Parts: sequence; C-alpha cells; structure tokens
Amino acid sequence: MHEFNWNACYDRMHDSAPKRSMSPVIGITGNYGTKGCELAKGYYYSLLKAGATPLIIPPHTEPDAIRATLDRIDGLLLSGGGDLNPLYMGEEPLPALGSVNHERDLAELLLIRMAADRQIPILGICRGIQMLTAALGGEVYQDIASQHILPAKEKRIKHSQDLDRSCPSHTVSVKEGSLLSRIFPDTTTLAVNSFHHQAVKDPGQRLRICATAPDGVIEAVESAEYKSILGVQWHPEGFMLAGDESMKPLFQWLANEAADFAAARHFHDRNLSLDSHCDTPMFFHKDIHFEKRDPNILVDLHKMNEGRLDASVMVAYIPQGPCTPEGYDEAFAKANSILDQLEKMVAASPQAVDLAKSPADLYRLKREGRKAIMRGIENGYAIGDDIEHLNHFAQRGIVYMTLCHNGHNAICTSARPSSSEDKGIIKPSAPGITPFGEKVIREMNAKGIMVDLSHASEASFYDALDISKQPIVCSHSSARALCDHPRNLTDEQMQALAAKDGVMQVTFYEGFLRTDGKASILDAVAHIKHAVDIMGIEHVGIGTDFDGDGGVPGLASASELINLTRYLLRESYSESDIALLWGGNFLRVMEQIQNVRIS
Repeated sequence: MHEFNWNACYDRMHDSAPKRSMSPVIGITGNYGTKGCELAKGYYYSLLKAGATPLIIPPHTEPDAIRATLDRIDGLLLSGGGDLNPLYMGEEPLPALGSVNHERDLAELLLIRMAADRQIPILGICRGIQMLTAALGGEVYQDIASQHILPAKEKRIKHSQDLDRSCPSHTVSVKEGSLLSRIFPDTTTLAVNSFHHQAVKDPGQRLRICATAPDGVIEAVESAEYKSILGVQWHPEGFMLAGDESMKPLFQWLANEAADFAAARHFHDRNLSLDSHCDTPMFFHKDIHFEKRDPNILVDLHKMNEGRLDASVMVAYIPQGPCTPEGYDEAFAKANSILDQLEKMVAASPQAVDLAKSPADLYRLKREGRKAIMRGIENGYAIGDDIEHLNHFAQRGIVYMTLCHNGHNAICTSARPSSSEDKGIIKPSAPGITPFGEKVIREMNAKGIMVDLSHASEASFYDALDISKQPIVCSHSSARALCDHPRNLTDEQMQALAAKDGVMQVTFYEGFLRTDGKASILDAVAHIKHAVDIMGIEHVGIGTDFDGDGGVPGLASASELINLTRYLLRESYSESDIALLWGGNFLRVMEQIQNVRIS
C-alpha cells in the first residue's frame, strides 16, 4: 500500500520563501450548522489567492474572546448564510422570513461593531452586507418581493438564481466615484451571481450606496466616513473557486487594506503617539465615565486604546469673561476645579492611566502599557492679572498655557476679539503682547511651561516670538493658505515659528480645515502636508481639539486616530517622520523648555 510522505511535504513548505514580508491576517466569520462551526471553501481560498492569511472566527458572544480576536486580526470578512433575525432590528417576522440562526446573529452584530470601532477593514458578502448594515445603524428588508416597492412599469429581477455559483445571473451598476468603481476601474457594470431574498433597505448615515441592481435593489455599500468598509450582495468567492478571477480585486482590496492597517498598528506598537490638545475635561463635571467607552465624549480610555493613542494633553478650558477682579477670581477657581476633576478621573483607573509631567513620564507609561494624561490651560484668563496664579498652576503640573482664547485679556490680543458690548472685556491700546503678558512669557520660560499661541492675534504671535527665550508652540492650529480663518497661521507665521524651532499642531476642527463644504480626514492630511512643505517635518504635529468641537469624518474621535497614521503611510512618510508628527516634535520642544526650568 502506498504511504503518503507527509514529511516531504513539510520540507517543501519550508523550502518555499514567503512571497511578501507581511501577510495580513483576515478573520472570516464562520457559519453555525448542525455540526458546529462551518465555512465554505471559497472564502478562505479567495483570501489565500489575494496573499492574506485566513482565520476562521466561530460565532460566540464572549466579550474578552472577541476583543482578543480583534487584537490579532488585520481585516474581517463577513461570510454569507441565513436570514437576519428581525427582532434585532426592532421588527416582527414576516411570513416570507427564512431560517435564522440565533447562535450567529448577535455574535456577528457585536463583532462588526467592535471591529468598526477599531477601524479594522471589513468586507461583507451577501448576508455579510446585511449584517454590516444592521450593525452600523441601517435597515434591512426581511424580504425583497414583499417589501421593496418598484416604480410603475419597472420589473423585478430574480435575486435567487438556480445557476451554479460560478455563473452570473444579473448585472449591477457601479456608482461613479465610489470605492467599488476604484476597485473595478475599467467598467461601470458588473455581472454578478445572486442568492438572496433579503437586502439592504437603507444604508443609514455611516454607509452609502455604491452599486444597484436593475430593479433598484442595493447591491453594494461602502463607508461614508472614509474608512475601509465595503459590502457586496453577491458571492464573489463563487467565481474565484471556479478559477474565474474577475472578482479577485475585491479580495485583493481587503488584503491590501488589512496590510495597511497592520503596518499602522505596528507603527503604534513601536512609537509614542501624543495628541497635544483636547477639551474633554469640560465634560467631567457631568455623568461621564472616562474609564468606559462613553458615547458622550470623544476621548476616553476605550477610544484611546482603539485608536492607538498613547497620550493626550487635556486642558482646563476657560472661556473669556470680564477682566474684573470678580471675573479673574471666577476663572482661577474654575481652572482649579477642572484640574481637580481631571486628576480625580485619572486616579479612578490607576491600572490603565496616569498623569504625566514630562516626556520621560510618557515613555515610561507606554512601556508599562498605560495611557498618559498631561495637563494644560487654555486661556491665560485663568491667571487674571496675577503672576502668582501662573506659579500656582506650574506647581499643579501644567505643561503649557494657551495665552488667550476668543477675546483679549490681560496678556495679549486675540485673533477673534469679543464683542465690544461685553462689559469688562479689555480693549488694549495696541495689538499684541501687553507689558503684563511679557512678564508672563518670561515667567513661563523660567518655570518650564510651554507658551501656546493658538487663538492669538498675529501681533501677539510675532511679539511672543521676540519675547520668548524658548521655542513657541501652537497646540491646535491649521493653515490659513488652505482655510482662510483668522485663527489659522499664515505661511509667513509658520516659517517664523519654524525659524525659532517651534511647532504647529494641526487641528481637526471643521471650520479651521475648510471654508466650503464638509471637511474630512482628507482635509486634515492636506493641512499636515502643507505645513510640512512650509515648515519642514521637524516642526509639525497633531492637536485634535476633540471635545472642543474638533472631529471630522474619518477622524471623529480618539478611536479613529489610527486612520490618520494609515493615510500618512500612504503619503509615503517614513516611520521616523510619522513619529515626529505624532508627538516627537512637540516633545522635543517640551523637553528643551523643561530642561532650563529654574527650580
């Protein structure tokens, strides 16, 4: 009897050199049948052909196991299967509803939502597009024939074919400019197979339509938030298994996106990432849970973990009020109260986060696997006209103070003055830094506190550059050449800032990214690229302004910050360059200033 020599096969496996340096791991949702977890061959075969490593994910609802799985995969493929239980959509079942699988529905809804929170690339196939839609807030038809209403004189096409899976049975029209049109650039019509009676009814706000059947049934959806999410109603793996690679671009897209995601994740494993400005402490007096994934704030411990953000400078923001003794007392008290609340929130989760005062603290906490929070003050109004108040906040550990906000104060003039009708607002005799402001800047230099000129007028900006003996920072500012707003820096300001070894931290506030239309992650990247072109890579960074109205599609919260890393990698910035943008430049200035601090 012939005996198969498996050892020889093993040797041949090791004789073959890997074809790529990084094969992304893509999880595939398994079906649940009478014999347990099942998966049709076409899914994993197609991923192997695209150069990815498939990993089958059985249906279960154990949260820790789901999290552990998501920490180990670079992409997610949602496979086909039975109908979605309408109870999960808040609906009662229609007579035409097919068989549902209670073992699978809830497990996949949880998996998809958690994967999307982590920005993991996702491709949904047939049932997968329906589950994707349901998980992300859209609606699904239980049955096309009884629910999808056709316009007059239009005819229904057959959506559940009798042909082999390798045979197309109808066409779909691809929307111009869509992700699907970029995946298949040479055609606007695809011939597809079809095995379904449920379909997407409404993709919701997070997804948008990118292909339809001749009868108007939605055949493909993609992310409306500049993310790597795509769902198709047909079964592309059926073509692949038969040797027809016309649908291979879909699997190649997922493999490539997963490889990009893996590269970004590996970057964050090796490098520190710092957001130089967020206003989250503004909400700490409310019923906020920083240690949980709180939907009411954009920065919390869960979102920092999901977006791979290591550290954040959280500020005590003080809106400009009357420049009177009473106003100063109230501002000073409010700043202290916010810092108290911030410190209390951090102290509540010592195993996960701690306060930091220096770059050395940040790197130590990253090695320990904990997040880091630095303290800052936004608006020098918090110190009123008393230099001792500055010394008090220095003792409290602030790393920078933004000299002003919207409105002039005792330190300087603002880029956006308050109304002259506001009682008690200072009306300076000349724009720029006041004599008291000059003392403040010199004292900040002496105490190792960074001078932040975001919100300052141009006169204040140039005065401060002349007065300060240390580099200046703009913790959350963008480029006026791309968005003509008085809060943004001109190219001349940016060049002057770089000449003094300062840094400009690009912010994600929509009104500072573009003056027309909706801003997105594409605009944020454009501002970073422009700043790098004008100032050099050593003088640019990232200050989100999250929870202070910062946040745009693709960069809507701390959980989405890994998307920015992916876009920067696509722009061919090196790892060392991106490390500078993600805090290296800002921390260089911080360390320089703190090293000359007078004890």
